[in-house]
Formats: sequence, structure tokens, C-alpha cells
Amino acid sequence: MRCPFCGHDASQVKDSRPTDDGAAIRRRRQCEGCAARFTTFERIQLRDLTVVKSESRREPFDREKLLRSIAIAARKRPVEPVRLEKLVSGIQRQLETSGEAEVSSKRIGEMVMEGLKGLDSVAYIRFASVYREFGEARDFEEFAGSVEEAGRG
Repeated sequence: MRCPFCGHDASQVKDSRPTDDGAAIRRRRQCEGCAARFTTFERIQLRDLTVVKSESRREPFDREKLLRSIAIAARKRPVEPVRLEKLVSGIQRQLETSGEAEVSSKRIGEMVMEGLKGLDSVAYIRFASVYREFGEARDFEEFAGSVEEAGRG
């Protein structure tokens, strides 16, 4: 594993343990060149996924990009990071086990919406505002109203 500090290509694993959700292995490493310590994560990847964007452009599935977008929606909300990790791991697992090599960004967005709905209503509305491209305040009001009604039901 290449050191992120000095670029040396050899490091030793000093500690290894599963993450809280059991979906990855967290490894503490020490560079053999500069002795700096850093953390890596090892995850199972069943297949390479390609995301098909709305304009038919294709790009590789990026787990970190998905996590970042969900974390932005949940910023300053009482949602533990481990719950966001579990949501992303669950979505990735569903996509990888679906048997399809290509998945639409729309499908991923719907999966995120479904997951956020159960985690935090504010994060759900924030994500929806970007995903559904709200253009004016009325769009927020209508969507928030539907969320509030669903919460009562």
C-alpha cells in the first residue's frame, strides 16, 4: 500500500479489525519509509458497477461519492456517521447482487431517498431538493407537506 505522505510503496499492517457494520476491515498501517501511520479500509466488491446518468453518460460507481452526497444532506443533523455508512453499504450490496452491471442514477437516487426517509426527514428533504431539482420555494413546501402527512399516517 503506497504511503499517502511520502509515496513509499511498502507499509506494515499494525492493527486490523472489522468496522461497526461488519462490511469492511479497518487497517492501521505504518509506512516503512517515513514511519507515518494511516488507515485503510478493505471492502468486498462483488462486481464492477456502471452508473448511467440521465444524459446517457456512463461512469463507474463511486461509493465515496454516494456517501459524500448523503453526508451533505445529513450535515448538522443528529444522524450518526455509522448509520450513513450502513445506508451506503446496503445500497451498494443491493446494486451488486441485482445481477445488473449497469444501474441508472435515478434508481440509486430512489434508493437513497427511501433510506433517508427512515433516518431523518430534514436530510430526506435536502436530498430530494437536489435529486428532484426543486426550482422554487413552492416545490419545497409541497414536498415537505407530503413528508409531514406521511409521518402522521
